[in-house]
Amino acid sequence: MLRSLWLVHAVLGAGLLFVTRSLGHWVALLSQAAAVAVPATLGWLLVVCAARPLIARLPAWVQAGGIASVGGLAALCAWVPMNRLGVSGDVQTTWLAPWMAGSLLAWLLLLSERWRHRARLPAATAARLADLQTRIRPHFLFNTLNTAIALVQVDPRRAEEVLEDLAELFRAALGAMDESTTLREEVALSRRYLDIEQLRFGNRLRLEWDLDPQADDVRLPPLVLQPLIENAVRYGVEPSDRGGKIEIRTRRRRDRVLVSVTNTVPLEGGASRRGHGIGLASVRERLRLMHDLDADFHSGIIEDGRWRASLSVPAG
Repeated sequence: MLRSLWLVHAVLGAGLLFVTRSLGHWVALLSQAAAVAVPATLGWLLVVCAARPLIARLPAWVQAGGIASVGGLAALCAWVPMNRLGVSGDVQTTWLAPWMAGSLLAWLLLLSERWRHRARLPAATAARLADLQTRIRPHFLFNTLNTAIALVQVDPRRAEEVLEDLAELFRAALGAMDESTTLREEVALSRRYLDIEQLRFGNRLRLEWDLDPQADDVRLPPLVLQPLIENAVRYGVEPSDRGGKIEIRTRRRRDRVLVSVTNTVPLEGGASRRGHGIGLASVRERLRLMHDLDADFHSGIIEDGRWRASLSVPAG
């Protein structure tokens, strides 16, 4: 919505420069044009978004023609009452001008969104490949297999469960090209990962789950929560002889869902151990690709000396 309003006003402002006598005159003309442009743009966006499932089935040229026509009609519907109220001031025109301007601007907005989508594809591919690199860590695979081998003799059923958890983790990693998943599924996958790590660390790994059921259905990119928990284990629990504690919390706040992973920081020699940030960068990039400016992601040391990675996404 903001991109559309900025683009429309930029084009109108540039066009009005040809007929202005001074800066004050240009501001006055732009404000008069905005009285038509703002409701027309918002109305056009409302119609196009509501009709998106229908528009998606149409050929590209039909989409362009239909969206441009809706833009012209929206501009005309906004111009007529403003013109009758005399808001147009010293700008006198016929109905053809707003209709043509609305149609051309709608077509330009459609093109800009298509160009933006194409520009995002390489970034999305790179982010997903980077995420796969962080998921398939050889030493985690070897440790898990060694754990399963050790359990075969003493607890075959538990060994089978470990291998099933490992298979599910790799299935999710190799299937990470899916468009989205739910927070509920992310939590279930993370539990499988932590079940494996719990066997390795025992009492050194302390967990606290604080989950809000109202947040379970929010849509997320695949493999967003598990890498945050993996970082907490790798840099918060593994380097410390005394282990550490990880808190996973989800909350729904009105139209937002908040997810945080907090871990203790080792005080001994492992405190200086840091990763390359590939996993965190991948999470940030995939959140941006899915939710654009509506997604927030932060990570760092908090007041009590612990490390926290948190994200916020729209609930709808």
